[in-house]
Amino acid sequence: MKFEHLIEINDPLNPLIDTITREQLWRGLVLRAESPGMFVPHLDECTISEREAGSFTRRLRYGELEIRDRVLLTPLKEVRVEVPAQGEIAASLLTMTIEAPSEGVLFVRFRYDDGLGEARDEVNKMYDEFKKSAYQEADLDTIRIVRQLAAEGKLDTSLLN
Repeated sequence: MKFEHLIEINDPLNPLIDTITREQLWRGLVLRAESPGMFVPHLDECTISEREAGSFTRRLRYGELEIRDRVLLTPLKEVRVEVPAQGEIAASLLTMTIEAPSEGVLFVRFRYDDGLGEARDEVNKMYDEFKKSAYQEADLDTIRIVRQLAAEGKLDTSLLN
């Protein structure tokens, strides 16, 4: 299943949305990758290893389930999480891309590819719709947390040093 959606971050025409900078947004998305426990309530442990310029490897533990992945960072633009096939888990991909179509306007495009292709039967189509909804809710929560951290001034200094 491939799925993508866009979340509006800044809109200069909407005074009800608190404006955050591209840098704050970037730091928040990197924080989601480096400290996913702040964003994913059911994560038991995250260990980062093999840190290189622009990437790192993680081991995520959810109870007995362990997932290893690689995070690739394109500064101020994109956070890409690549999950290689492992055990019963198919290779998958999550990309969070910052888009700025005009001055003062920011969006994050979330793209998912679970590596399984499109469902052909009704049961799996229903399951895919459930996953899409869960991804969207998790991404809205991510942006809510990023906004909260930005409002508290916690994204004003570089987290990448």
